[in-house]
Amino acid sequence: MIQDIHRLDAEVRLRPAAQADAESLAVSLTRSRAYMQPWEPVRPDSFYTEQGQRERLAGMLADRDAGRGMPWVLADEADRAIGGFNLNSIVLGPFRSATLGYWVDVEYTGRGLATTAVQRICEVARDRLRLHRVEAGTMVDNVASQRVLAKCGFEQYGTAPRYLHINGEWRDHFLFQRILHDGPPTG
Repeated sequence: MIQDIHRLDAEVRLRPAAQADAESLAVSLTRSRAYMQPWEPVRPDSFYTEQGQRERLAGMLADRDAGRGMPWVLADEADRAIGGFNLNSIVLGPFRSATLGYWVDVEYTGRGLATTAVQRICEVARDRLRLHRVEAGTMVDNVASQRVLAKCGFEQYGTAPRYLHINGEWRDHFLFQRILHDGPPTG
């Protein structure tokens, strides 16, 4: 398990997610619900509760413990979660790849936090996990997220028609990847 904590600016850190984040994640996600609605699946009201986040975190932490995922949170000065970043579907062997997902609380957008966090996560993926590539997808009209990925060295490599069911409809997505290194698979 990677326990690094990365300072992103004077107020915000990127750190591993923990069960103790359930309450602040519920608060942050509730505050950001309308803002994120165009980019998110339709979620039950229970998702936005502390119990809903406890259940979600339990799954993410089980994936982490099994080597399938790495969940992080952005944490403010009071150590409250104000965003989430995940490496999912980690596959080692000759593939050495993972999928990246992220969100930032509506009150903290526009500060470059997502860009800095994605850069740090890519460094961990390359240097600690020895992954070859990280991939991400965005809806075709999610220009802000596409800018984050471009600033972090991701390249668009395709379009996936009707890729995910988002905000009540099957939505087309642009697919991005960042090649982290071209060395042989190790570890």
